[in-house]
Amino acid sequence: MAADDLRSKAYLYYQRVDAGDLEGLLALFHPEVVYERGGRPPIHGLDALRQFYIGERIVREGRHELERVLVEGPHVAVRGRFRGVLKSGEPVDVRFADFHHFRDGLIWRRYSYFMDRFV
Repeated sequence: MAADDLRSKAYLYYQRVDAGDLEGLLALFHPEVVYERGGRPPIHGLDALRQFYIGERIVREGRHELERVLVEGPHVAVRGRFRGVLKSGEPVDVRFADFHHFRDGLIWRRYSYFMDRFV
Protein backbone atom coordinates (compact mmCIF):
# COMPACT_ATOMS: atom_id res chain seq x y z
CA MET A 1 0.00 0.00 0.00
CA ALA A 2 1.35 3.44 -0.93
CA ALA A 3 2.58 5.82 1.77
CA ASP A 4 -0.08 8.41 0.92
CA ASP A 5 -2.83 5.79 1.31
CA LEU A 6 -1.51 4.75 4.73
CA ARG A 7 -1.22 8.39 5.81
CA SER A 8 -4.82 9.00 4.70
CA LYS A 9 -6.04 5.97 6.64
CA ALA A 10 -4.26 7.21 9.77
CA TYR A 11 -5.97 10.61 9.45
CA LEU A 12 -9.29 8.84 8.84
CA TYR A 13 -8.85 6.85 12.06
CA TYR A 14 -8.67 10.05 14.16
CA GLN A 15 -11.56 11.66 12.27
CA ARG A 16 -13.78 8.67 12.96
CA VAL A 17 -12.78 8.47 16.63
CA ASP A 18 -13.53 12.17 17.10
CA ALA A 19 -16.86 11.84 15.27
CA GLY A 20 -17.92 8.85 17.38
CA ASP A 21 -18.28 6.73 14.21
CA LEU A 22 -17.72 3.32 15.80
CA GLU A 23 -18.63 1.20 12.78
CA GLY A 24 -16.50 3.32 10.45
CA LEU A 25 -13.67 3.17 12.97
CA LEU A 26 -13.80 -0.61 13.33
CA ALA A 27 -13.81 -0.98 9.54
CA LEU A 28 -10.23 0.36 9.55
CA PHE A 29 -8.96 -2.56 11.67
CA HIS A 30 -7.77 -6.02 10.69
CA PRO A 31 -9.83 -8.88 12.28
CA GLU A 32 -6.68 -10.00 14.15
CA VAL A 33 -5.93 -6.54 15.55
CA VAL A 34 -3.87 -6.19 18.73
CA TYR A 35 -4.01 -2.79 20.44
CA GLU A 36 -1.58 -2.01 23.24
CA ARG A 37 -1.91 0.98 25.56
CA GLY A 38 0.48 1.69 28.40
CA GLY A 39 -0.73 0.31 31.72
CA ARG A 40 -3.47 -1.89 30.20
CA PRO A 41 -3.56 -5.46 28.97
CA PRO A 42 -3.49 -5.72 25.16
CA ILE A 43 -6.82 -5.70 23.32
CA HIS A 44 -7.10 -8.67 20.93
CA GLY A 45 -9.58 -8.81 18.05
CA LEU A 46 -12.43 -6.70 16.75
CA ASP A 47 -14.96 -7.78 19.39
CA ALA A 48 -12.66 -6.74 22.23
CA LEU A 49 -11.83 -3.50 20.41
CA ARG A 50 -15.55 -2.76 20.02
CA GLN A 51 -16.05 -3.39 23.74
CA PHE A 52 -13.18 -1.03 24.57
CA TYR A 53 -14.68 1.83 22.56
CA ILE A 54 -18.23 1.20 23.85
CA GLY A 55 -17.61 0.57 27.51
CA GLU A 56 -14.01 1.00 28.61
CA ARG A 57 -12.74 4.14 26.90
CA ILE A 58 -12.82 6.92 29.49
CA VAL A 59 -13.25 9.75 26.96
CA ARG A 60 -16.70 11.23 26.39
CA GLU A 61 -15.71 13.55 23.54
CA GLY A 62 -12.79 15.45 22.12
CA ARG A 63 -10.54 16.16 19.21
CA HIS A 64 -7.15 14.88 18.11
CA GLU A 65 -4.73 17.44 16.69
CA LEU A 66 -2.06 15.68 14.65
CA GLU A 67 1.38 17.31 14.65
CA ARG A 68 3.40 14.69 12.73
CA VAL A 69 2.43 11.69 10.63
CA LEU A 70 5.38 9.63 9.41
CA VAL A 71 5.15 6.59 7.14
CA GLU A 72 7.80 3.92 6.66
CA GLY A 73 6.79 0.73 4.90
CA PRO A 74 3.59 -0.61 6.51
CA HIS A 75 4.13 1.53 9.64
CA VAL A 76 2.61 4.92 10.47
CA ALA A 77 3.83 6.95 13.45
CA VAL A 78 1.66 9.79 14.74
CA ARG A 79 2.45 12.47 17.30
CA GLY A 80 -0.22 14.86 18.47
CA ARG A 81 -2.40 16.30 21.18
CA PHE A 82 -5.85 15.30 22.38
CA ARG A 83 -8.20 17.81 24.00
CA GLY A 84 -11.58 16.79 25.28
CA VAL A 85 -13.75 15.75 28.19
CA LEU A 86 -13.66 12.49 30.13
CA LYS A 87 -16.85 10.60 31.01
CA SER A 88 -16.32 11.91 34.56
CA GLY A 89 -16.74 15.46 33.22
CA GLU A 90 -13.07 16.30 33.79
CA PRO A 91 -11.35 18.16 30.94
CA VAL A 92 -8.31 16.46 29.43
CA ASP A 93 -5.40 17.86 27.42
CA VAL A 94 -2.75 15.23 26.67
CA ARG A 95 0.08 14.73 24.18
CA PHE A 96 0.35 11.29 22.59
CA ALA A 97 2.30 9.13 20.20
CA ASP A 98 0.62 6.30 18.31
CA PHE A 99 2.10 3.65 16.08
CA HIS A 100 -0.03 1.81 13.52
CA HIS A 101 1.20 -1.30 11.70
CA PHE A 102 -0.88 -2.11 8.64
CA ARG A 103 -1.55 -5.49 7.11
CA ASP A 104 -3.79 -6.06 4.08
CA GLY A 105 -4.58 -2.33 4.10
CA LEU A 106 -5.96 -2.44 7.66
CA ILE A 107 -4.57 -1.56 11.08
CA TRP A 108 -3.20 -4.85 12.38
CA ARG A 109 -1.19 -3.62 15.39
CA ARG A 110 -1.63 -0.37 17.27
CA TYR A 111 0.38 1.08 20.15
CA SER A 112 -0.50 4.23 22.12
CA TYR A 113 1.73 6.21 24.47
CA PHE A 114 0.75 9.26 26.49
CA MET A 115 3.29 11.92 27.42
CA ASP A 116 1.15 13.68 30.02
CA ARG A 117 -1.15 12.42 32.75
CA PHE A 118 -4.11 10.66 31.22
CA VAL A 119 -6.56 8.99 33.55
